[in-house]
Amino acid sequence: LVRHIEGLLAKNTSAREALSFLGAGCYQHHVPAVCDEINSRGEFLTAYAGDPYEDHGRFQALFENESMMGELLNRAVVNVPNYDGFQAAATALLMAGRITGRGEALICGTIGADKLSKIRDYVRPHLEVVLLEYAPESGLMSLGDLKAKISEKTAAVFFENPSYLGFLETQAAEIAQMAHENGALCIVYVDPISLGVVNPPVEYGGDIACGDIQPLGMHMQYGGGHGGFMATRDDPKFVLEFPSRLFGVSSTRVEGEYGFGDVAYERTSFAVREEGKEWVGTASALWGITAGVYLALMGPQGMVEIGQGIMQRAEYALRKLKQVPGLKIRFDGIHFKEFVVDFNGTGQSVDSIHKKLLEKGIFGGKDLSKEFPKLGQCALYAVTEIHSQAEIDRLAATLQEVLK
Repeated sequence: LVRHIEGLLAKNTSAREALSFLGAGCYQHHVPAVCDEINSRGEFLTAYAGDPYEDHGRFQALFENESMMGELLNRAVVNVPNYDGFQAAATALLMAGRITGRGEALICGTIGADKLSKIRDYVRPHLEVVLLEYAPESGLMSLGDLKAKISEKTAAVFFENPSYLGFLETQAAEIAQMAHENGALCIVYVDPISLGVVNPPVEYGGDIACGDIQPLGMHMQYGGGHGGFMATRDDPKFVLEFPSRLFGVSSTRVEGEYGFGDVAYERTSFAVREEGKEWVGTASALWGITAGVYLALMGPQGMVEIGQGIMQRAEYALRKLKQVPGLKIRFDGIHFKEFVVDFNGTGQSVDSIHKKLLEKGIFGGKDLSKEFPKLGQCALYAVTEIHSQAEIDRLAATLQEVLK
């Protein structure tokens, strides 16, 4: 049986064996060994977040993660992780609907199809989802379309920064202002590993920040390694609409002693069951501890340095690929770690090009031809801190070879 299973698994090619430039929501970042060491300890190794009367160690670890995420996001309130970033985005939109009493969500059209599908399924009983146009050259949200579609029905305006297609939304402050002028909230989906170099949403008017903690110390896994976060200001109007657990610290009856427990537990489905605002579980709590270990290890300066390193590598990759005959980079502007490579001028499909790359031990980016048919033959490439200059050079040289 073992030989049979190993034989089946041997048909796979992993990102450890091949050079990978895949991203689109699941990224190959460096995972410090201490992250795996801590999250595999018996005291932590469970999907359950714990109980305040017996799991103070786990509660403290998750509280520390919330605190460091709060520092990164410049927000006072951050949840214990829910299932993934997709659920965090959908929940943030439902929170906006409950806070404003409205029933419509405006979402920038550059969002990925998987995330959009999850959001639509999750919010369908409560919110109508309306997509906003984006500028064909820059990819930025069309402010004209936003102005035309926003109304007294709009609960929230949602966009990603960096966007799914890799570029930074430089109009973020204007979008937030327009949302607020119409009584709506501004929700921003962020990549937490970018926040050492990119301003957090609070700096440009975001009301709720959300995202996925996978880049913070989690390996790429088939269906796992994800956890969603949401962050808001410390305002009862927002805090009481969180469906997920929030851990806090308080003094005990013993002078100088502190304990950790749930904040406003009565608002969760754990307390009120079917009467809860949303159902929520704790299956990603272990990843919250992992992210806390990663953030503690990196520290503020480490997050700045890793963000700078990623942006520098992405910029180098952009310059190298622009030199390959037939290739273009779609969408001008500032990119963090992902960018769209335009293969329309090569006369070949992304699928055929990527098959040739795989024969040479390289995973190309994600094929966008079905997800964004208007872009034609384009692919989303990701570069992180694990990619060396030599590996980026190898990608450019191999693309030039297979495109001849």
